[in-house]
Amino acid sequence: MKRRPRRTTPAALTALVVTAAGVLTATVAVQLILGERPWLDYGATARRLHELRWADLPVVVTGGFVALLGLVLVLAAVLPGRLTVLPLRGDPDSGAARHSLGSTLRAAAARVDGVEKVRLKLRRRTVRVRVRTRRTRPDGIADAVRVAVAARLDRIDPVRRPEVKVRLRALRSTS
Repeated sequence: MKRRPRRTTPAALTALVVTAAGVLTATVAVQLILGERPWLDYGATARRLHELRWADLPVVVTGGFVALLGLVLVLAAVLPGRLTVLPLRGDPDSGAARHSLGSTLRAAAARVDGVEKVRLKLRRRTVRVRVRTRRTRPDGIADAVRVAVAARLDRIDPVRRPEVKVRLRALRSTS
């Protein structure tokens, strides 16, 4: 099971812009039909656009912005995002949510004796664990955290097992 993220943000922004343009066009059309003064004067807008040349700065800047926005939207649609459900060995439909996997690995690191605070980043190929302790002699804590996280990964058994990297920060005791 390889579930990719939904591209809701680019889709929502595109839908919002297209809807706003449609609402503006419909409002101006209704105002023209009713004989009222429209928000946008079509004649003035057409005259202003007719005066512009392709090499004018506003045309070049607007064209560049629209091209860049189009490229970003195409890349957001084509490039694969991070997996939201990581596949597990065994049943083809088995998977673990990225958030749940991070939480359970964080809990495994937090259970190690002497660990005060845990920060964990789950990447494609690595699990980066930052651990903080108040012990003045933190010998062996980093190895114990690495072993605990690796043991939890062995129990979960993901298809692609990430490498566990642990960084320990020892704080001085205030007492």
